[in-house]
Amino acid sequence: MADDVLYSLEDGGVAVLTLNRPERLNAWNGAIEQQLFGYLDQCTDDPDVKVIVITGAGRGFCAGADMDVLQGIGDRGGQGEQSGRRRRTYDLLRVPKPIIAAINGPCAGIGMVQALMTDIRFAATGAKFTTAFVRRGLIAEHGMAWVLPKLIGPARALDVLLSGRIFLADEAAEMGIVNAVVEPGELMSHTLAYARDLAVNCSPSSMAAIKREVWGQLVGLTVEDATAMSDTDMGHSLAGADFKEGVASFLEKRPPNFAPLARGWATGD
Repeated sequence: MADDVLYSLEDGGVAVLTLNRPERLNAWNGAIEQQLFGYLDQCTDDPDVKVIVITGAGRGFCAGADMDVLQGIGDRGGQGEQSGRRRRTYDLLRVPKPIIAAINGPCAGIGMVQALMTDIRFAATGAKFTTAFVRRGLIAEHGMAWVLPKLIGPARALDVLLSGRIFLADEAAEMGIVNAVVEPGELMSHTLAYARDLAVNCSPSSMAAIKREVWGQLVGLTVEDATAMSDTDMGHSLAGADFKEGVASFLEKRPPNFAPLARGWATGD
């Protein structure tokens, strides 16, 4: 298996996980998923790892799901490839060590979900963000509808979810999606300095308890229940005509031609 995720252990106990498909802007596929979460499990069990950093190789963080994968799902009528147990994005919340995202470039779709499920996010100046789902005929997948309103409030969350518009790092910081914006050449040094400060000066047991408290005490549906709800909706959307049209219009570089909403959709009539 290719090294679709790279692992290194830096001074002070900071593990760096690098999504490594730079030729595809680190587009998400099954190999990245398996390797990333495998390394997260390894970091959880390794007492030498105090803090985890996730970033992307090349000029992107993660441009969302690989379009070849999405096209294949559409061709199979909404059925994904069965390649072992899928990992839930909210598993990042259960890692008892701080996870920091260093967002070096485009951050879209499921890539943005991964970033939102980390604890701290730093972005390079000019990095582009988009939820993207609605423009592919999809719903807010993988727990995004649970986590995004908790970070930035429902009004701003609905703006970026309903529009699927592209916005830059400075606006992401203004909304509260990222903690700070730094120049591209300084992103990793800034992130690693912050991570090393946590690793050297902060109690691992205290950080684990604080992380559990903050994520565990958010009100409303649990992340498990919210993700289960979105998974049901996602199954319907993956099998729908709008998803096939959303992918086709993207690949053909044309505006989408989505069908009108069916009468009685909300009530199931």
